[in-house]
Amino acid sequence: MTNYIVLIILIVAVIAYSVFTYFFQKRTVKSLTEEEFKVGYRKAQLIDVREPNEFEEGHILGARNIPLSQLRMRGKEIRTDQPVYLYCQTGMRSGRAGQTLYRKGYRNLYHLQGGFKKWTGKIKTKK
Repeated sequence: MTNYIVLIILIVAVIAYSVFTYFFQKRTVKSLTEEEFKVGYRKAQLIDVREPNEFEEGHILGARNIPLSQLRMRGKEIRTDQPVYLYCQTGMRSGRAGQTLYRKGYRNLYHLQGGFKKWTGKIKTKK
């Protein structure tokens, strides 16, 4: 009986954490469609939060690669006085990156809905 209670408590905790994270991300990082993203990313800091091997396979023209795994160490490379446009492969990591930056004082945070996978604009690949 106590195992079921512990299991139920764990499930409720995971669901509560997921709901909190979802709404916190919605409040801190604005999700943009590709069209909205294209309007402003050239006048902002464009950050690809994917890993270097993913970045080398192809990335949005003009993007800098600061992987999510290195963001805490390399966060100082991103200016706080300019908008930050983030993207990853599907939109999950860029949302988490936005939350991390928000906690460090960044406020103009945007991420590409659907990520690089749905991007139809210009890209650069390593030959």
